Amino acid sequence: MKPLIVLLCSFLICFLIIRWSNGWWDYRLSARIAMAVMLLFTAIAHFVFTTGMAMMLPAFVPFKKGMVYFTGVVEVLAAIGLLLDAWFANTGLLLILFFMVMLPANIYAALHHIDYEKATTDGRGPAYLWFRVPLQLFFIAWVYFLILY
Repeated sequence: MKPLIVLLCSFLICFLIIRWSNGWWDYRLSARIAMAVMLLFTAIAHFVFTTGMAMMLPAFVPFKKGMVYFTGVVEVLAAIGLLLDAWFANTGLLLILFFMVMLPANIYAALHHIDYEKATTDGRGPAYLWFRVPLQLFFIAWVYFLILY
């Protein structure tokens, strides 16, 4: 829920500031900036809640904490890429793939009641998927429709 709020609030603020400063509405630039802000917000969690996020990965995944740090760095790089005119299209395509690859970890975490902020197994459980799966699809649609096309 927090990333969605960050995304939508960032979009609204950017949309209004760009209109005020440039004199026209630029929803694509606002969408890129908002997604970059959201990615930076979520990347921070990879470094603050590393242990809990490592719990989101199945047992067969090696180097869990390293993987969490790596995906945090990927999110920071994606945020930067979205802000660069020469890179945002390629970054957007890779970001869609990234969101698709991350969904199984979110499903695993929900099925195992992982609360990554507390690093416990008393999380919301499978009911959370009714929110998380559509949210992940929303992020993919955001990148596809507002940033790429």
